[in-house]
Amino acid sequence: MAGDLQRERGIEEVVAKMSEKTAVAFAPGLEDVVATRTRLSSVDGAAGRLVIAGFPVEELAGRASFEETLYLLWNGALPDKEQLSVLGRDLAVHRALPKVAVEVLEAAAAGRVPPMDALRMTSGTLGLGNGDDRDDALRLVAAFPTIVAAYWRLSQGHELVEPDPELTHAANYLYMLSGEIPSTERVRALETYLNTVSDHGMNASTFAARVIVSTRSDFVSAVVGAVGALKGPLHGGAPGPALDVVFEIGEASRAESHLRAKLDRGERLMGFGHRVYKVRDPRADVLAAAGERLYASDADRDLYRLALKVEEMTLGLLKEYKPGRILQTNVEFYTALLLHGLGLPTELFTPTFAVGRVAGWTAHCFEQRELDRLIRPQSKYVGAEDRTWAPLEER
Repeated sequence: MAGDLQRERGIEEVVAKMSEKTAVAFAPGLEDVVATRTRLSSVDGAAGRLVIAGFPVEELAGRASFEETLYLLWNGALPDKEQLSVLGRDLAVHRALPKVAVEVLEAAAAGRVPPMDALRMTSGTLGLGNGDDRDDALRLVAAFPTIVAAYWRLSQGHELVEPDPELTHAANYLYMLSGEIPSTERVRALETYLNTVSDHGMNASTFAARVIVSTRSDFVSAVVGAVGALKGPLHGGAPGPALDVVFEIGEASRAESHLRAKLDRGERLMGFGHRVYKVRDPRADVLAAAGERLYASDADRDLYRLALKVEEMTLGLLKEYKPGRILQTNVEFYTALLLHGLGLPTELFTPTFAVGRVAGWTAHCFEQRELDRLIRPQSKYVGAEDRTWAPLEER
């Protein structure tokens, strides 16, 4: 009798636990659902804080080389001189594209496909190695700038520029785009940008990469999936339009009337407001400082002054038109200004974002591989019930 009672209680406990598992609240888009633990980055939207592997983005981005940030994300600590040298050599070895990748780029350029599609198509050809995770990660990070630069030159009818093993990662990207060795100021500006966007919590593309790796698939497949997620406009964004407004305005005296007209028509002012950050995006401050240094030494200073005036006027008008809403400058505004100052066309803004973010994608792949747990959320069925089959002739 006592045994039967214990068994019944045990069954009740199992049922209760099953009920607890099935009574999970529905969260559209997985909003506020914590899917994993990570050491890679932390985003605090309420405080306007971004931490990358323990470093506030303001502490890291403007000081570290891209290679240092990559090592930090992959290993959890900054490299010493020898470790940094080894990583630099490993990246140099993997920068050149395989023949099949160049053929894909040539076909893509002939078809005038968008650069993000060319990156997605070509990155899949990088998985022709030995299947080793670190080798795949090195190949992906090293080759992304080569892919983007090669596609752009092919699409413009120019000869390809081969990577220079003596140049750093950021310097090589600018060199392969233009054919000219970039200045120290331009390299520092690009490195700051790549570091700033290297990782940013569990965003859509990072989550896509982790889901794919959780199936024990390879890193190349995971990063191709991440690129596919990034090219969607709700994630990859459109930094170009943020600067287009500055060009439309042309001179500071026209800023207020032009911006008021847009707000009166109900148009969104690009480069302001963010889904996560409820105060000023910390990445905007980092890129603003980098932009100021770049434009002071190696770009159009008048454009920079105009952009600052447009930003100031926009923030004031947003307070007037949308009282109670916190709409601050986001990363897109200063991304557009910085990348334009580096001479990049707007079509390459999102692919250049991917050149930086692939560091975080691969780091998350390593982290997910170590966890080795399938990501498999539940769904709530809302369809019809108890339907009966009818033969084709009776329908």
